[in-house]
Amino acid sequence: GIGGAFQYGLQVSIINSPAEYIKSFIRETWLKRYGSSPTEELITLMWSFVVSIYSIGGLLGSLSAGYLSVRFGRKKAMLFTNIPALLSAALMGLSRLCGSFEMIIAGRIFSGVCGGLGLNIHLMYAGECAPRKLRGLIAITASTAIAIGKFVGFALGLREVLGVDALWPILMAANALPALIQLLTLPFFPDSPRYLLIDKKDKEGCI
Repeated sequence: GIGGAFQYGLQVSIINSPAEYIKSFIRETWLKRYGSSPTEELITLMWSFVVSIYSIGGLLGSLSAGYLSVRFGRKKAMLFTNIPALLSAALMGLSRLCGSFEMIIAGRIFSGVCGGLGLNIHLMYAGECAPRKLRGLIAITASTAIAIGKFVGFALGLREVLGVDALWPILMAANALPALIQLLTLPFFPDSPRYLLIDKKDKEGCI
């Protein structure tokens, strides 16, 4: 779940703490570029884009989850979710260095794609791999991973951790760590028996 539902929970909660810092960054960047201070309405509009564009990415990821999980298998599709996760971390982490608030918006789209893919494929993959007696318990891990992701996001956003003006780009790029953990560990996991039998016609592999 660390590369699946956890990513969704993390990205939902992590955006709350640096709100004022990101607004200030948008204001400063606009002033440097255009030589005039943006209106509060414009700042609010840009901040709304940063927050809400995540849902658009989530929709795109959710719509792609079914195709990717059948085309490449559940495990490879889960590994694929780390590509938008790492892209989003790079864009948001380097946004202040590059002086571009548009990179935060783009990063939020990619993190939304990651969340949409991970949330759907996690449930599918875990449920299909679980022994029959544990299937219900394993399905609940998605909700558990979301809750843990939200908790970690809030914890990282504390002023004593990363919730300060100097460190908010690192906070926004924190989703790179679970993506890297999953990239290193998931290749050792088996693929879904249902995918091997129904989609690949590999009866021996399924058994």
